[in-house]
Amino acid sequence: MASMRRVIQGAGFRYKSTQMFRGGAAYVRLGESGMLERERDMIRSLWGWGVEGQLPDLQKTARRVEPLLGEVTPEAPAGGLSVPPPRAEVPREWAAFSTAEPRERAAHAWGKSYCDRVRGFRGDWSAAPDVVAMPANERELETVLEVAERERFSVTPFGGGSSVVAGVEPRLGPAHRAAVSLDLRRFDRVLEVDDVARAARIQAGVFGPALEAQLQASGFTLRHFPQSFEFSTLGGWIATRAGGHFATLYTHIDDLVEAVRMVTPRGLWATRRLPASGAGPQPERLVLGSEGTLGVITEAWMRVQPRPTFRAGASVHFAEYRAAIDACRAVAQAGLYPANCRLLDPTEVLMNEVAVDGTSVLVLAFESADHDVGPWLARALELARAHGGEPREKAAGDAWRAAFLKGPYLQDAMIALGVIADTFETACTWSAFPSLYERVNAAMSDALERVCGGGLVSCRFTHVYPDGPAPYFTFVGKAKRGAELDQWAELKSAAMSSLLAAGGTATHHHAVGRTHLAGWRTERPEPYARALAAMKRELDPAGLLNPGVLI
Repeated sequence: MASMRRVIQGAGFRYKSTQMFRGGAAYVRLGESGMLERERDMIRSLWGWGVEGQLPDLQKTARRVEPLLGEVTPEAPAGGLSVPPPRAEVPREWAAFSTAEPRERAAHAWGKSYCDRVRGFRGDWSAAPDVVAMPANERELETVLEVAERERFSVTPFGGGSSVVAGVEPRLGPAHRAAVSLDLRRFDRVLEVDDVARAARIQAGVFGPALEAQLQASGFTLRHFPQSFEFSTLGGWIATRAGGHFATLYTHIDDLVEAVRMVTPRGLWATRRLPASGAGPQPERLVLGSEGTLGVITEAWMRVQPRPTFRAGASVHFAEYRAAIDACRAVAQAGLYPANCRLLDPTEVLMNEVAVDGTSVLVLAFESADHDVGPWLARALELARAHGGEPREKAAGDAWRAAFLKGPYLQDAMIALGVIADTFETACTWSAFPSLYERVNAAMSDALERVCGGGLVSCRFTHVYPDGPAPYFTFVGKAKRGAELDQWAELKSAAMSSLLAAGGTATHHHAVGRTHLAGWRTERPEPYARALAAMKRELDPAGLLNPGVLI
């Protein structure tokens, strides 16, 4: 049995410390075939979602948008790069693994929310950290925290920088004189694979494509594919309780964490590998969702599985949206656990060019590494037909998948065209959803009319559970050049107020950050909030880590 647990030495793919990053020499992705692709000299865009040069065709996007919103005019992003002078020098103890180079500082100034990208589009790098630290091991990481406490620096873990909730921008607390962005890009390996227990020990700084490429060498997959997969890290997924692409059963990274290792300013937080335990509150659960406020995640044992070989899928159209909701609930409660179970309302169908007949579409897909999934799909289609659904060719599901993958890039084009296009998500019970859907649509339609002179609101289910769905709303309206952030704030306020009033959560999988802090405060018990603050004081008494997030 010893041979079935392997330490990975030189296997898989190894990043150089400069790869897949702002000034990197190479950009790496996992292609449609599952094979690793490498594109030389592709550099991550400072302001946009992807890499430089991947902005969608603006004329084509304008032709798609103008029938809905009226005439739009493209604008070019600001040229040049201007960051504030650093407020402190790189400490001598960090010299070997840190930088104050302007482009790296600008690249760590913001996340990738709509507001972050608008700021970058305008050339605003005012939030740039004073230092970007890139330790290669836990000892160097401990040095970062020790020196930061001595020098009164704040420390903000960066992950892949894909936060859409203002969770990674460097901030100063009341006692700080400079800000450090902590980048674990060099913690990029799958270290060990346990074939028998189907688990892997993985460093926290590894990006999705490199993680999957290394697991593929052992025949496994983590099977966690958030929309940010290309540009986010394992540690970021754990710290934000990220949701993956799969719609049922193991939907969040929570379900895949077996044990975790986190460095705090007051010592190492390392948990035991166990399939389950009833011994008090689980220490892993206090790391999940901590958003870089309690410590820095360095590695984790993750539950992995064989790569699937059996697949089946279909799409089902419904003339009545309420019937489609009932069908989706029936599938969710049948114990079939489809990999994809996404319900698109008629506006979502239209906006993503899936169909033009006013129907709602339920996209279904099943997969397995063990058995034929045809019977599971057949049963799901039976349930859909019983609620008036009409199964059609798989093309509708393929069209939506293509739109889903292009979504973040399309938002870049919308910014350039002067269009506010953003999303928000929640979760609620099945019984609460009809009212929530009506209230949110009404509130957002009114707000778009007031703020933008009109616009569109659409909804899809990203995940479904036996007791309720996770609705994901998209809103689109015309921006007023220079006033986009004020417009967005008013629209976001309307969204949050309507969600909470209708019984939804402030966030299902985008994390809290700073954007959702007010909403989260209304749903957390007050004694819990005080207990969390006490834990922060115990683990990070100087308040180094991610000031203003969660606590």
